[in-house]
Amino acid sequence: MTPTLIWIIVALVAVGLYLSWTAGRLDRLHVRMDAARAALDAQLLRRASVAQELATSGVLDPAASIVLYEAAHAARQAEEEQREVAESELSQALRAVFAEPQQVEAVRAAPGGEEAARELAEAVRRVPMARRFHNDAVGAARRLREHRKVRWFRLAGHAPFPLAFEMDDEPPAALVERAA
Repeated sequence: MTPTLIWIIVALVAVGLYLSWTAGRLDRLHVRMDAARAALDAQLLRRASVAQELATSGVLDPAASIVLYEAAHAARQAEEEQREVAESELSQALRAVFAEPQQVEAVRAAPGGEEAARELAEAVRRVPMARRFHNDAVGAARRLREHRKVRWFRLAGHAPFPLAFEMDDEPPAALVERAA
């Protein structure tokens, strides 16, 4: 064998190893993104469930109960395409219902209200963190997928392009301040 042929083989093996490492890294990012999405879905479901439970508990006034129940039910039943909008509407409903600290205190004063308010505050506080983790994982996967080598060699396979989850997740100030 000639030295030129040996160097060509070494270069091809090196490029193959590099592409294999990049494909593995991309796969790990997709797995991380899927795990973060599952955690986000769990937190959103928990928030909607706690809000729905609080709305049906009788500790809120009837108008607030209806608003909160409708928004929580819509968030739980939303199709994937409408999920961001439904979750944003639940956030807005939570802010409307718990706009005043007096409303939070009224819930806490009711039998079982202290536990319900604490559980809702925890659920509301965890949603932005879960969404941030998901969107960070999506951003990392997007940045890697935008590299030429990934596109040219189709290292992403048939995986769909990652999409961030954009929603209004600002918690009700009166609820979170009291819990902190």
